[in-house]
Amino acid sequence: MSTPTSSPVAGGRSDAAAGAGPSPRFDAPGFDTPDFDTPGFDTTDAWVLNPKVALRPEPFGALLYHFGTRKLSFLKNLTVVGIVNSLGDHPTAEHALSAAGIGAPERPLYLQALGALADSGMIVRRADA
Repeated sequence: MSTPTSSPVAGGRSDAAAGAGPSPRFDAPGFDTPDFDTPGFDTTDAWVLNPKVALRPEPFGALLYHFGTRKLSFLKNLTVVGIVNSLGDHPTAEHALSAAGIGAPERPLYLQALGALADSGMIVRRADA
């Protein structure tokens, strides 16, 4: 049996499973309380699928591939796929959400998804807006 030559790295999968280390407190100084009503992107802006991103429809939803970052994302919700595809057809993301029939109860879920896509560069603000 061999002896490890280095010590395990803190913060690995086993540490997380064991509950090692403090988890961040959102009420601690320096942290903003999460607020799903104000996502990482502005719904009053015009958004579009990034020109460097290819969207390929799949039976489960769609694959997004960013040719600049080489990042691959999976969309597993057909409504999100429809919204992303329609962003360029609407003056704002708010209009795209309304056209898709997204009401107040399910709004946080879709804002979170679109915010994550904006943060990863899969969708971008439309230049002509």
